[in-house]
Formats: sequence, C-alpha cells, structure tokens
Amino acid sequence: MRRVVTGHDGTGRSIVADDREVDPVTLAVLPGSEFHRLWGADVLPTFPDAGAMPAHHAYFPPPGGFRFGLFTVPPEGSGPPDVDVSAALGELEAKLPGLVSYMEPAAPGMHTTPTVDFEVVLDGEVWLELDDGVEVHLRPGDCVVQNGTRHAWRNHGQKTARLAVFIVGTAHRRFAER
Repeated sequence: MRRVVTGHDGTGRSIVADDREVDPVTLAVLPGSEFHRLWGADVLPTFPDAGAMPAHHAYFPPPGGFRFGLFTVPPEGSGPPDVDVSAALGELEAKLPGLVSYMEPAAPGMHTTPTVDFEVVLDGEVWLELDDGVEVHLRPGDCVVQNGTRHAWRNHGQKTARLAVFIVGTAHRRFAER
C-alpha cells in the first residue's frame, strides 16, 4: 500500500513530506488478515506542519484522536492455526497495541470500542455482525458508520475482503473507567 503524505516547508508552501510503501501488519493467530496502519494521532494536529507522523501508539485512538488504515477479512475457514496462545497474544499486543483488550474471548471477533468507525468496502464481500447474530451483507462501495456498537466482521464469501477505515476516538459510557 502506497502512502503519500503532504506537509509544509518553512515558508508554509505545500510539499510531499513522505511517499513510501507501508507494509501490512500480519499476525500468526489471524492468517490471511492484514492491517495497514496508515496514519493517526492522539490529538488534533496544528497546521502548518512538516507532515511528520504524529505521535500515537494504541490501535484505537483516545477521545479526540484518530486512525486511518486498511484491514482485510479472509474467508471463513482461514481460522487460526495451532499456535502458542500466549505467544500469539503477545504478538497481537506488540503489533496492534490495545486491540486485544476490546475483544470478547467468549465470542470470537466480537468487540466494542469507544470510537466512531467509518468503513468502506473496497474489494470482496463482508458481513457486519451485530448483537443477537444480526448480519448486514456489504459489497464494494458500501459504507458503514459504526457508532461504538458491539460488532464483528465475518467473511462468508470465497475472496478476501478489503476495507478502508477511519476511526475517531470518543467517549463511551461502557469505557468510562479506562
């Protein structure tokens, strides 16, 4: 995935600050899945700036922060291989910090986050699962505004689905204690 970033020179004129390929994050526990962490910040930026990546660490942003990326959902049956669970969870935390803390161990894939997520399906088909097993079938060009609800991404198709996502951190009563 190529990422082109703009910024400003010392006089405030626009420049290309960065132009590079961004490698996906892959995980042993989720074969076929990829996460491209393209941009993010924990606070709103101030312009003009040089176009450097703002400081951020956790996969999901805090209130006022944001993330931009891509993720893939492989077809069902691409499930986790026999892996050392402790090592796999350690790899997940190291590569996508904080993500696992929102996942529901008793309901694989289900999670709730203190964010508003804007997704668009770029390729393949994916099903957005909500409470009580309700699923919405999504195809390329379909968009989702996910408002801090409990959900999971499923792929009942034959082809890997690719989605673009913009995530905005917000307040959520369920996570007031964090």
